[in-house]
Amino acid sequence: MPWFAVAVGGALGALARYGSVRLLTVWLGPAFPYGTLVVNVLGSGIAGWLFARMVESGGGSDSMRALLIVGFLGAFTTFSAFSVETLRLAQAGHTGIAVLNVLLNIVLCLGAAALGMGLGRAVAG
Repeated sequence: MPWFAVAVGGALGALARYGSVRLLTVWLGPAFPYGTLVVNVLGSGIAGWLFARMVESGGGSDSMRALLIVGFLGAFTTFSAFSVETLRLAQAGHTGIAVLNVLLNIVLCLGAAALGMGLGRAVAG
C-alpha cells in the first residue's frame, strides 16, 4: 500500500507544483524563478511540520506518511528545477540573481523546515 500512496501523492504533488509555478510566473514574471522558490519554501515548511507530527510523534500510518511526505512533497518541491534554473541564470550572465536564488532557497527552505518542525512539536506537546 505505501507504494501506491507514494504514486498518488507524487502525481498530486507534481500537479500542484506545475500549477503553482505557472501561476506565480504569470503574476510575477519570468525574470526570477519565484514559483520554484515558493514551492520549495512552502514544501519545506510543510515537510518539517509533518515530520514532527507524523514521524517523531508516531502519528499517521505508513501509507499516509508515504502519501504526504514522500509522494506529495517529494514531487511538490523541486530541487532539480531549482538547479537547472540557477544554472540557466548563471549561464545567461545573471550571476548575482543566480547566487541570490541559491541563498534564498537554502536559507528560506531550512528556515521553513525548522519552523514547521517547531510548530509540529508545539502542537504535539
